[in-house]
Amino acid sequence: MEKNAVVLVLSVWLLVGDSAAVTFSSKLIHRFSDEAKVLWTARNGNAGNGFVSWPKRNSLEYLELLIGNDLKRQRMKLGSQHPLLFPSHGSETLFFGNEFDWLHYTWIDIGTPNVSFLVALDAGSDLLWVPCDCIQCAPLSASNYNSLDKDLSEYNPSLSSSSKNLSCSHQLCESSSYCKELNDRCPYIIEYDSDNTSSSGYLVEDKLHLKSFTDHAAQSSVQASVIVGCGRKQTGGYLDGAAPDGLMGLGPGNISVPSLLAKAGLIQNSFSICFDENGSGRIYFGDKGLASQQSTPFLPIGGKYGTSFTYLPPEIYDKVVLEFDKQVNARRISNQDDLWKYCYNVSSQEPFKVPSMRLKFAMNQSFEIHNHIYSYTEIEGFTVFCLTILRGKDDFGVIGRESTLWLSICACISL
Repeated sequence: MEKNAVVLVLSVWLLVGDSAAVTFSSKLIHRFSDEAKVLWTARNGNAGNGFVSWPKRNSLEYLELLIGNDLKRQRMKLGSQHPLLFPSHGSETLFFGNEFDWLHYTWIDIGTPNVSFLVALDAGSDLLWVPCDCIQCAPLSASNYNSLDKDLSEYNPSLSSSSKNLSCSHQLCESSSYCKELNDRCPYIIEYDSDNTSSSGYLVEDKLHLKSFTDHAAQSSVQASVIVGCGRKQTGGYLDGAAPDGLMGLGPGNISVPSLLAKAGLIQNSFSICFDENGSGRIYFGDKGLASQQSTPFLPIGGKYGTSFTYLPPEIYDKVVLEFDKQVNARRISNQDDLWKYCYNVSSQEPFKVPSMRLKFAMNQSFEIHNHIYSYTEIEGFTVFCLTILRGKDDFGVIGRESTLWLSICACISL
């Protein structure tokens, strides 16, 4: 038996003549379970056929092996010519909690020779930018951060042999109206939803270092041309813990990394990000998921992305909070300083009920809202908790990242 074989469960009912039914059954064993490991070792020894280690469940090695086998099955079924790409450091995404503003990150390499950057991941914007020729950037020394064991990097296009400026005449230059001459380098400025948070500089074209899964080898190296924002000046949250080493926009715009990889014929125009209960996970470019999986379409709404909390349309919000208030067995309090309007004060010694919340989509698919409550101690012996769902101003809702933070979720997004 090959090492990748799966033990199947078969239950077969047979009627033989006039006799009663006879059942034949077999036990299902996951290929990487402890029981499978015992069977494998008994048959092949610890190093049979070169298979020395056994992946720890939910480890990065475990996930890589599973996704590799998924890809092989997808290609056999769909005949896809597109590989999956991921950053050269690996597909792993990182989560540092409050120190880096509750964003998700991954390591990438840019340029020749390659330089490493710890970029935040943002599915709602398009540009990949990194600190570069800095006028005003976040601190890059590891001594400023508890979670880092090495300094962050500053990009210098003049030191990369594969870098070239994007001119104002280039079709991807969206700010050419600010240029004096068409041969000038293309400027950019992006303002984000967070108060006074922006990044500005100029655009260059350079190599992004990636690896791919192929049919014949586990990984192979790919260098793809992408547009990089030379972020000379950052403001607001980008000077206060969020994305100190840059940000990778994963949106549907022509300038985003997934869009550029797809235009070059390297991937399908999609990507996936999967998170576990600890906030870490993996990212793959070109992943559309299994053909059989269910999906829920989302509408791209300009300017509404990257929010921390979930906003509901006013009419829906009013109905939801009234029902929430009915089900809470605690005293509501009024605090003008609170961002949230539905807050309650309870004794720390008394049990209290917090209703769960779930969004329901088409085809009866549902999404549980996580972290819809924020609690704190204001007076010793008492706990204040608040509903963190907010009243929006538009007739559409926005699902914020805090609502999905601790959810074990895998999203495949086609652009």
